[in-house]
Amino acid sequence: QVQLVESGGGLVPAGGSLTLSCAASGRTFSNYGMGWFRQAPEKAREFVAGIDWSGGSTSYSDSVKGRFTISRDNAKSTVTLQTNRLKPEDTAVYYCAVGSGRNWEGGWDYWGKGTLVMVSS
Repeated sequence: QVQLVESGGGLVPAGGSLTLSCAASGRTFSNYGMGWFRQAPEKAREFVAGIDWSGGSTSYSDSVKGRFTISRDNAKSTVTLQTNRLKPEDTAVYYCAVGSGRNWEGGWDYWGKGTLVMVSS
C-alpha cells in the first residue's frame, strides 16, 4: 500500500522559514518524479515544486521561485521542501505527490493528506 506522510507545517511569522518533509513507502519512489502542491482556502490546488527521479532537475512555480527549494533523498524515500521568506499568501495546506513518470510532467499517481502552513502578517 502506497503511503505519503507530510510533516513540518505550522504557524510562522512573515519572513520566517519552515522545512516540510514527506516520507514515502510502498513503492520504489526512486524511479519517479515527486512534487509539492498547495491549496489555500477557497482556491484550487496549485503546483509548487517538482523534482525528477534523480534529484538532478527541479521546477518551481513563479510565486515561490527563489524562496523555496525542493530536494529528495532516495535512500530514505523522502522529499523535502525548504520554504524561506514566507509570505501570508503562502498560507495553505501543502501536499506531497508521486508522479506517474520520471519527472513532474506526466501527472500524479499518489497524494499525501497534507500539512498546514500558516504565515502571519
